[in-house]
Amino acid sequence: MHQAALGGPVGEKITRALSQEDSVLDEDCLSINVWSKPQQGEKKKAVLFWIYGGGFAIGSSSSSVYDGSILADENDVVVVSFNYRLNLFGFSGAPGQPWNVGLLDQRLALEWTRDNIARFGGDPARITVFGQSAGGMSTDFVAYSKPEDPIAHALIAHSGVVSSSLSAASNKSAIQDTWYNISSTLGCGGVEAGEQTVSCMRGKSQDDLLAAIEPLTTGGMLGGFTPVGDGTVLPEDAAAAGQAGRFARIPFMTGNTDNEAGFFLITALAYTNLTAEQAAQIPMDLIQPLGNLLTLAGFTCPAAEAAGYRLKWNVPAWRYRYYGGNYSNTYIEPVGSAYHTADLLPLFGTAAVVTGVEDSAEEAEAAAYMRDAWTTFAKNPTSGLSQKFRWPKFNPLTRSEVQLSLGDQTKASYIFNERTDVFCPILKFYAGMFDDITKIFGQFGSGGGGLPGLGGNLTGILGQSMDNEQSLRDALDRLRVLARDA
Repeated sequence: MHQAALGGPVGEKITRALSQEDSVLDEDCLSINVWSKPQQGEKKKAVLFWIYGGGFAIGSSSSSVYDGSILADENDVVVVSFNYRLNLFGFSGAPGQPWNVGLLDQRLALEWTRDNIARFGGDPARITVFGQSAGGMSTDFVAYSKPEDPIAHALIAHSGVVSSSLSAASNKSAIQDTWYNISSTLGCGGVEAGEQTVSCMRGKSQDDLLAAIEPLTTGGMLGGFTPVGDGTVLPEDAAAAGQAGRFARIPFMTGNTDNEAGFFLITALAYTNLTAEQAAQIPMDLIQPLGNLLTLAGFTCPAAEAAGYRLKWNVPAWRYRYYGGNYSNTYIEPVGSAYHTADLLPLFGTAAVVTGVEDSAEEAEAAAYMRDAWTTFAKNPTSGLSQKFRWPKFNPLTRSEVQLSLGDQTKASYIFNERTDVFCPILKFYAGMFDDITKIFGQFGSGGGGLPGLGGNLTGILGQSMDNEQSLRDALDRLRVLARDA
């Protein structure tokens, strides 16, 4: 990460903690971590089973952000995290080979937890799976992969769900094309070599494979290898399965941050050689409306859709939105403290350890409230949130969207879902818009030379108000053209 310092001193520490840059990479990676205090509290504790994100391209359970000790210590639960295969190693698209083996790793870890967690004081009948981004999608996948035997008794999907446009890359032919591009690069032949590429690629070293896929994984976006609807591990059409109720009907909580897009910008910049002067040329007055569209298309509307599936089939569901509180030890310049992944620092209670900056009094109280809510849900997902916190269940027509860390707020407040979802019906007609916008975002980190022209194009598109359906449609149409020409 050449320019992580562009995020400021705190931002640099956070992005580096999530980047894996100091991690030891090894194919022998399938390990599990457990945090527990069996000597006190319930004899059979609720279990929180964590799945990290990273676009199915990067990520590790060893990140200091995901340390489960505070959750386990304060809230009388057992916390489990684990590694699963990623990128080419987990979702290769190799001809003649099974799809989605990274998801099979997740299932194996969940089965191990069910079979062994009692030895650590955990209750195998009360396992709540929670995850963020690609881990959020993976969490929702639990409901769809084996609906008759999900193992989990509840799910919490942060900033990623099955219906999310983040999974738009799940196209078998596109992933197989990427496989053949990599195999050709490494001298194993392309599509003409077919299944022969597999034995050749298996003969390549880990370092050779990592070097070949590096261009696909830098910049913080989705890599070229992701899960697909194979009809075995995952349904071929997840949206149809959701509408039809073909998922495990277990209590569900989902939500996202208020400015998801901020993280995608800062990670795109961190992987470039831009100077501070070049970064200063980026038109931040245009970034926010563009980022708002990215957050809407990739996170807000999918979260509403996933919660809506549960409502349709009478499954208890809750929805939250995290606003960041402007906390000094989670603030990344110039994007603020409500970016993608920002909610994980207070949830795990790790902001002070990661950044070296102590929590403010308001942050400490809000973070403790959040951890209490999450673990209450894990202990009693059917009614715990309603009884202890008076959180309303999700309903698109009521004041049921839970707001967390809004300003100096230390407890929840509630708004009508329409406040965040009013334009979601329009986005349904723009499949792939998340990919289009992330492609434009990538241009900000590609070098300084093209920024003035890009800024001019965006001024023409986003310089006008997008407060009604027609103006939004006009902007989306023009952004799609801009992405295709980029």
